[in-house]
Amino acid sequence: MAGSGCAVKGGCPTDYIALAIASLFFILLLARFILPFVVHKVPRTKGSGFWIPVIQVFASFNLLLSLVLSDNFLKFQRRRWWQSCYVWGVWIEGPLGFGLLMSCRIAQAFQLYYIFVRKHLPPIRSYVFLPLVLMPWLIAAAFIQVMRPLNDRCHMRVHWIIPFLFLHVVYVASLVGFMAAIWHIEFRFDELRDLWQGIIVSASSIGLWVFAYLLNEIHDDISWLQVASRFLLLVMGGILVVVFFSISSSEPLLSQISLRKREPKEFETMGQALGIPDSGLLLRREPTPVIDPNEPLDKLLLNKKFRQSFMAFADSCLAGESVHFFEEVHEHGKIPVDDHVRRIYMARHIIEKYIVAGASMEVNISHRTRQEILTTSNLAHPDLFNNAINELMQLVKMNLAKDYWSSIFFIKLKEEASMRATGHELEQMGWNFSPRWSSVHCADDPFHDEQFSKGSEHSSHDLDP
Repeated sequence: MAGSGCAVKGGCPTDYIALAIASLFFILLLARFILPFVVHKVPRTKGSGFWIPVIQVFASFNLLLSLVLSDNFLKFQRRRWWQSCYVWGVWIEGPLGFGLLMSCRIAQAFQLYYIFVRKHLPPIRSYVFLPLVLMPWLIAAAFIQVMRPLNDRCHMRVHWIIPFLFLHVVYVASLVGFMAAIWHIEFRFDELRDLWQGIIVSASSIGLWVFAYLLNEIHDDISWLQVASRFLLLVMGGILVVVFFSISSSEPLLSQISLRKREPKEFETMGQALGIPDSGLLLRREPTPVIDPNEPLDKLLLNKKFRQSFMAFADSCLAGESVHFFEEVHEHGKIPVDDHVRRIYMARHIIEKYIVAGASMEVNISHRTRQEILTTSNLAHPDLFNNAINELMQLVKMNLAKDYWSSIFFIKLKEEASMRATGHELEQMGWNFSPRWSSVHCADDPFHDEQFSKGSEHSSHDLDP
């Protein structure tokens, strides 16, 4: 340990160790956020589900950097205004650091409360709510800037610390209040766990900060104590930004794959993540559809084989949003009416993906229908998307449906249906032309033993011809 010089001016060996640890924590935070988009090629959303986690990363960087520059970790002279304690210790560490982190979590908790408890979308958009929640921090920072109570070590006296500490406690208490309001909801993902982690780690950070401040003020003549306290502060800050970061509240499906670095995605669709029966699956033994162009299109689309063929055609025409929307609404309809939580998850997913303006797969519906969905008083209502489906089916019938009947996709579907029907008839007659089994009876087959030994491991995977 260096002498008292580095304890006051910075640059002790433990300071650089703490800086390296905090850097590793921030790199881990970036990996948690970026991984789904880089490895799994998850499309980026345009709403608060993407921007709130981005703001969390930005605030985390500000918090760690402000701790380094305001608590004398590095040896440098504060000769310019942007190096002063008021820039880093007040504005960057307060409103743009810890305050912004807390405000993001409160905004996420606010969304969860309205969506799952009140069962409708929040009345205030996130880009309005977030600045409102951050406003007390901005006011407090402006007041400190005017009064200038900091000493040359960027510390405040006790009578300044108490109101500033009260501001921290109020924000933690707000999270606890939202936690109590949504405690009874049976969330399907990690929302409650992440909220609890945020409360515990933020309260622990505040407690450690107060403890370190008291030690520095009471025993400011003990060099090793000053060095050790700021070491703990920066390491705790690194732990805070990693544990405090949460994406499950904004993007629940994305949170299920964010830590799977080398594994394939377990859930490719929200329907699969919610355990909806046969969601996203095409069963080999599904009945061959009876293709009748005179049947209503919405009735034909209920068959998964026809729906996937029609969807592939629509995607090839760069107009597949309506069919994808139909499929997800169809999955939404499979959820029992009394299962409000899963219905709300699915409805929220559909709204953010297809309904909100600028969504990744925004569908072409009337303004009136769009507003009916966005302003609904019950996200779990079974008829929430009925009007949108009716409008889209009319558009599809006038455009895509007419071209589909003469497309190669429909021809392939008919050929497949014909082949499956022929194979089914031959099976009923006692014939089986499956490539996995010989048509010669076992007793007459001289290679029966060899085939049995080779095919035994595959016998449980017999496929339809």
